[in-house]
Amino acid sequence: MPTALEASPGERLRTLRDLLGLTGADLCRLTGISQSWISQVETGAREPAEERLRAIADATDTPMSFFYAQPSSVPLDSLRFRKMASASRTVTRRISAFYGESFRVTEEITSKAGYPAPPLPFASAPELSGDEVEDLAAQTREALRLAPDKPIPHLTRALERAGIAVAPIVLPDPTGDSASPTNKHFGVSYWAGIGETALIAYFPGAQGDRDRFTLAHELGHLVLHTFRPRVADPEGEANRFAGALLVPQERAKEEITDRLTLEGFARRKQAWGVSIQALILRGVAVGNIGESRKRSLYVQLTQRGWRKEEPVSVGQEAPLLLWSLLQRQYGDRPYLRASDQLAIQPTVLRSIAPQPAKTKSAGPKQADEDGNVVAFQQRTTGSRGRLHSTAP
Repeated sequence: MPTALEASPGERLRTLRDLLGLTGADLCRLTGISQSWISQVETGAREPAEERLRAIADATDTPMSFFYAQPSSVPLDSLRFRKMASASRTVTRRISAFYGESFRVTEEITSKAGYPAPPLPFASAPELSGDEVEDLAAQTREALRLAPDKPIPHLTRALERAGIAVAPIVLPDPTGDSASPTNKHFGVSYWAGIGETALIAYFPGAQGDRDRFTLAHELGHLVLHTFRPRVADPEGEANRFAGALLVPQERAKEEITDRLTLEGFARRKQAWGVSIQALILRGVAVGNIGESRKRSLYVQLTQRGWRKEEPVSVGQEAPLLLWSLLQRQYGDRPYLRASDQLAIQPTVLRSIAPQPAKTKSAGPKQADEDGNVVAFQQRTTGSRGRLHSTAP
């Protein structure tokens, strides 16, 4: 019988279905195993037969070790999601499973490497004022060893160097052969507290400014809500934190005024790597832009078609930490070798720790292999990535 710290093979089977987006009928078609057997095993009504688990493992390219792996230490009801209100509950459940497995693998990889835990500040007071959120964002900049008043060249690398793992999530299709990203979820994160592993997962979008804001927003959840899990407006606080981290208060007061035109906002976007819409809301947050001016700017954005497609393309960042540790531990072609030892499907592992693409030369502002520079380039062709609207 499994111990309290272990999942039963039946529970792991349900996790596998969630992870790969398979219904009971899908798994029946893949394996020839009846839906009733699958359901009974998942609910604990019957013990799983080893040969049937192996058939499922073979059909889904999953190592047998997956069914006996100790589950993630993440309490899934503590996860913070950045998502649209209309996001599917089924997809959210799938993402929870994906994140749980990502966290389990991240804990194992970073623990084996002896990678340090993040030295993050944290909030503990029941309520926080806007100024207190701003101050915590400033403290976080210091913890990440970032300049207090300058743009962040590469937020992903700053997080990783501070011990916060970053993982892109691309959900595999039901056969595991290809992948399709979600379009209504943005990010999810968890940190158990001082000395513990932290993981921010995000869903790569078409524009780097959206991804950077998502990372900053999720970092806000780690700092603001790890020890304050039940607050009135966690998303509003995390948005305020993200804006304050990306554009510090004093610089925002200097640069984002009510006289700034949309062209001026585009120049600020190029400098700070933050969307025009998020910059407008940052101006509101620091008291420089009133509601009337905000409405006027949003009308202008709509008239120009910039609500859906902003000018100025912010270069996309790529995580490196988990791939580097995986490569160090399992060699240059680590996915299959690591799959059994980490008890994870190779396709899922490839999403968690993607091999970095080689960078093509594109002038002095192109990000190098270590990603030390964020590439800001004026948009010349249309890109259909969704930008922030009600939440920046």
